[in-house]
Amino acid sequence: MSDYSEKGAQAENHETERGRQASVSLNNNITARIQNPLAGIPRHTLFHNVEEFARDANMAEHIPLLQKGALVAQNPPAFEEVAELDESERDALRNEVLHRWRQPKALYVTVILCSVGAAVQGWDQTGSNGANLSWPDAFGVPDSKPTDPAINSWIIGIVNSGPYIASAILGCWLSDPLNNYFGRRGTIFVSGVFCLLSVIGSAVSQTWPQLFVTRLLLGIGMGCKASTIPIYAAENCPAAIRGGLVMSWQMWTAFGIFLGFSANLAVYNTGAISWRLQLGSAFIPAIPLVIGVYFCPESPRWYIKKGRYSDAFRSLCRLRNTPLQAARDLYYIHAQILEEAAIIGHNNYVTRFIELFTIPRVRRATLASWTVMIAQQMCGINIIAFYSSTIFKEAGAGDLQALLASWGFGAVNFVFAWPAVWTIDTYGRRTLLLFTFPQMAWTLLAAGFSFYIPSDQTAHIGVIAFFVFLFAAFYSPGEGPVPFTYSAEVFPLSHREVGMSWAVATCLFYAAVLSITFPALLRAFGVVGAFGFYAGLNVVAFCMIFLFVPETKQRTLEELDYVFAVPTRTHIRYQLTKALPYWFKRYVFFNKSATLKPLYHFDDPVIGHLADAKAMDGTNGTNGVKETTI
Repeated sequence: MSDYSEKGAQAENHETERGRQASVSLNNNITARIQNPLAGIPRHTLFHNVEEFARDANMAEHIPLLQKGALVAQNPPAFEEVAELDESERDALRNEVLHRWRQPKALYVTVILCSVGAAVQGWDQTGSNGANLSWPDAFGVPDSKPTDPAINSWIIGIVNSGPYIASAILGCWLSDPLNNYFGRRGTIFVSGVFCLLSVIGSAVSQTWPQLFVTRLLLGIGMGCKASTIPIYAAENCPAAIRGGLVMSWQMWTAFGIFLGFSANLAVYNTGAISWRLQLGSAFIPAIPLVIGVYFCPESPRWYIKKGRYSDAFRSLCRLRNTPLQAARDLYYIHAQILEEAAIIGHNNYVTRFIELFTIPRVRRATLASWTVMIAQQMCGINIIAFYSSTIFKEAGAGDLQALLASWGFGAVNFVFAWPAVWTIDTYGRRTLLLFTFPQMAWTLLAAGFSFYIPSDQTAHIGVIAFFVFLFAAFYSPGEGPVPFTYSAEVFPLSHREVGMSWAVATCLFYAAVLSITFPALLRAFGVVGAFGFYAGLNVVAFCMIFLFVPETKQRTLEELDYVFAVPTRTHIRYQLTKALPYWFKRYVFFNKSATLKPLYHFDDPVIGHLADAKAMDGTNGTNGVKETTI
């Protein structure tokens, strides 16, 4: 990471060199202002800085283009007034927002590759779901008499939790050094190899300890992959559609879960080897992941982090519609990195981990990402994803019925993830979470209470399945896509790998805890008690999100430095004293005249936003500083 750390020395005199006005503190942004790092720089100073940057980066031949890009980045809504732009460049900047899904082929190829990686993750999770119906019997550890069912329940839980244990303890934390030395694509390749070979090992294991070891190896690949792919997608996507594209991780994880359930059904009648096929079939999506990753461009932000600006520019040219947009993003990212370096300075792997909890701006991102990640386990989705076949058998279903009901759950989970492609960047990450958590609480509770319907009535299994499916329908567009999208974008570039490792390790560690404990919890509490327990955790998670999770929609990765510079106590005070009273006045007492003063004030947004773009198009908008409520 030495190339990035060297920028700390450059940043010491950065304010003087740029000729900027007083800037916002990235550690204590008590005014909640979101500032463009290029704002306020005189034109001649900006051009001089660009020339110095281009010569230092061995990009002197691109100086005129970089200067135009810097002018656009300095005040994006005012690009029409930049005399240096030709009409085709102005059209490209207009289309960036008015037609925000009109993106280069290379960007969509990258997103497809990330989607394949997510499908691998989902398929890996569900192979054990169907296999749980038969592998315990094959290895002499059935969860029933005449053997000791209490001990065997723990063995089944530990084997199922193997990937999550290895991910949380080792896999996630390997992603930082792997990313450092091999880049985003190299890390994805290594993780894909682990996911490919380990599931084949699971299929040929002869004892439950062997199965456990192969699932530990699977966890190393899952952890590296889950910590890297969302970052890779977030760093390649433009801000206006970043949420919609990065959330493809969860959407295609849901698709992988659905494919896994489909594979479980497809091999149901293959006899004693069915569980081997259910576990081993997950190798299928890992093949295109391993083959295809190097056909995609490397993350330009990773190149910039390593000081390889020419390579970064070439990547951006593949990922943006015009060289002007690539030059704009390149210089803006460089300017913000200097801002970050001023507060972060030199670091290594150990100090970066420690700084997750010591640097205020980074600590707030750590808290927010921890909150959304642990909430994914608290909501109870994985008691269904891991043990749905077992739960439906508890409801009186046969093996085939249980697999069919699990398949239905997987289908609902995937179908209802699609709306989030649009809503995550329209309504925002925080809004989706706050809306869906109360719905998940009551649907999970209703599913539990449905077990009180007499088992000899035809409505028994049907009503249980209905509420489980309804629970999945609320989960999929909210807590499904948000955690990985959110965690991939909230950390500064210097701490992005280790921060994402922390977030994913949090998620998968508690997934391991859930996987180990749920069989015993089910025996102790029964299905009704277990579902009621997780319904209560949904309420707790809702309160945590309300207090600790800022909104990030349609902000560049660099602008988020200012969002997370706002002190946590300021955010909590605003939510309790401003947002909550407004919500009651507006939606409980139906007071249409109630108003809410925004927390954040965005000075000179870096990417043209919808309101500003529409204003130029004559449809909507305001002049001056744009204020947005988050």
